Amino acid sequence: MALPGDPRRLCRLVQEGRLRDLQEELAVARGCRGPAGDTLLHCAARHGRQDILAYLVEAWSMDIEATNRDYKRPLHEAASMGHRDCVRYLLGRGAVVDSLKKADWTPLMMACTRKNLDVIQDLVEHGANPLLKNKDGWNSFHIASREGHPVILRNARLFGSSPGAS
Repeated sequence: MALPGDPRRLCRLVQEGRLRDLQEELAVARGCRGPAGDTLLHCAARHGRQDILAYLVEAWSMDIEATNRDYKRPLHEAASMGHRDCVRYLLGRGAVVDSLKKADWTPLMMACTRKNLDVIQDLVEHGANPLLKNKDGWNSFHIASREGHPVILRNARLFGSSPGAS
């Protein structure tokens, strides 16, 4: 049985959307992190729990720019999983749109690995730079091309006037 404040238990409460139970345990576990260094914000963003994400930010003043061991922020998690409501919430709270995780991946690059045009559009509209390159020299258009998402590729204008440039 998991002890109160156990990061796995807290993450499970977030995944299951059990806000009341989470509230009761947060006083004990406010600063806990999971095995990969994830905060509860990472977990809420990854699982599309915008209500819990908002609660953690607004009631507990948790840092939306917290990084895990791979330097992922909650925005990376929400973008990579295609959780538009979480992406919009984080951007609305001032999340850094072009933050870098290990290997220099931005939230936009991570969104391009999924078939979620809306999230990609939201990131670009909030100033994400589609021409930034990761450590392998790939920009967002290259990643979308590799994933073979025709709807996203038909909207190449999102990636700048010359997607292969720079």
